[in-house]
Amino acid sequence: MQAIDLSKIDKILAGHQAEPGSLIPILQEVQLEYGYLPEEAIDYIADGLKISASKIYGVLTFYAQFHTQPQGKNLLRVCCGTACHVQGGEQILDHIKANLQLNANETTEDGKFTLQEVACLGCCGLAPVLVLNDEVHAKLTNEKIEEIINNAR
Repeated sequence: MQAIDLSKIDKILAGHQAEPGSLIPILQEVQLEYGYLPEEAIDYIADGLKISASKIYGVLTFYAQFHTQPQGKNLLRVCCGTACHVQGGEQILDHIKANLQLNANETTEDGKFTLQEVACLGCCGLAPVLVLNDEVHAKLTNEKIEEIINNAR
């Protein structure tokens, strides 16, 4: 694995040093810089803020927006909430897993796709739903899934 340039974090920390409650904005900016939050960055932030790395991990694991592993170029978030489940969301998720040959919270070997299973996307009337990057795809069928994935490739 390639070493990361931690000096980029110094500027981010300096911009938030005097602000109480700055951990989440710092994590957001660091993730934006690297695409995810590497372990080395988390330790560096902990040292810079004089807090424990375990406190940072507590925040990271609470909020779904944070990633501790590199993400694929295309992020597929599949809704598994009640409405989507009732409308066949689990079969949609299974079809995507088979098509991309990966499980939820994994990234394809070529780095093109990361698959996430989420509790709710707030589009219940459009179930079953997935979001590819920031684009909502509704009333999914296996055929629509094939088209979405092929277009994203």
